[in-house]
Amino acid sequence: MAGKKRTGSTHSNEKGNTGNKRNLGFDSDKRIAGKRGSHTGKKSSELFSDKTALKEPKMHTEFQEEQLEDNDKLEGRNSVLEALKANRTINKIFVIKGDREGSIRQIVAMARQKGIIITEVEKSALDSMSTSRSHQGVIAFVAAKEYVEVDDILQIAQDKGQPPFIIILDEITDPHNFGAILRTANAVGAHGVIIPKRRAIGLTSAVSKASAGAVEYVPVARVTNISQTIEYLKKNNVWVVGTDATGEKAFYESDLKGPIAVVIGSEGEGMGKLIREKCDFVVNIPMEGEISSLNASVAAAIVMYEILKQRRKS
Repeated sequence: MAGKKRTGSTHSNEKGNTGNKRNLGFDSDKRIAGKRGSHTGKKSSELFSDKTALKEPKMHTEFQEEQLEDNDKLEGRNSVLEALKANRTINKIFVIKGDREGSIRQIVAMARQKGIIITEVEKSALDSMSTSRSHQGVIAFVAAKEYVEVDDILQIAQDKGQPPFIIILDEITDPHNFGAILRTANAVGAHGVIIPKRRAIGLTSAVSKASAGAVEYVPVARVTNISQTIEYLKKNNVWVVGTDATGEKAFYESDLKGPIAVVIGSEGEGMGKLIREKCDFVVNIPMEGEISSLNASVAAAIVMYEILKQRRKS
């Protein structure tokens, strides 16, 4: 398996997956770093950056994702402004709707420049989020740990002389699921986890606690577009496998060796249609009982350990 190289012609979508014919071998002579970004002339950080726009939030979901731990919040203009100046990693900023004056305008401008998600909300929404009751029209949610770039994860694998082993999470919103996945990712030796900026939980203190400390050891990249990221990984010789009940084969019947990224879908919804189509192939986890699905972190753990088992055997 290790003698062949991945080429663009081997990519397939949902309709044309040929998982039983693919080669997942890792070519040690074709290191990822040497080809990284060569297809576009851009780094992954440029490829996945976006111009953040102010958008009306989905009140019942977006707030719930962020209101997990008070320790993750910065309230007030000076606190948020100084955090931006200090280049602290910020997951998202909520600002009051309407005319923005003085330091609020400066905060929005700096956040946009840094690619931070900004959401415009009513004062009542900020009041409900605030614990200090003096938010001054702005609340920021900060990361419990610094994020990395996708290239950093690929570099870690190369430095270890190993084929990349990456976990991609498609809109996981529960901090306990995310934390448990990070814990398993560390246990199986995965090189990193990739999450989307929007509609997903970030690196909060609740996630850190649920990970039992694994957040300190597992690099996490936060990207604007998961689909583009999958394409970027493919062009860097990484095979992408999705997980879904409608997968072509059971996970243990599939070849999961070599450079690989496994996609775990969101709780309840699973993988998005576009994400599934971007995968090279999709595997399923057989279910024999009355319950038709597994918790996202449990499903992720099952597949991750199968990858580890196949790597050890090879």
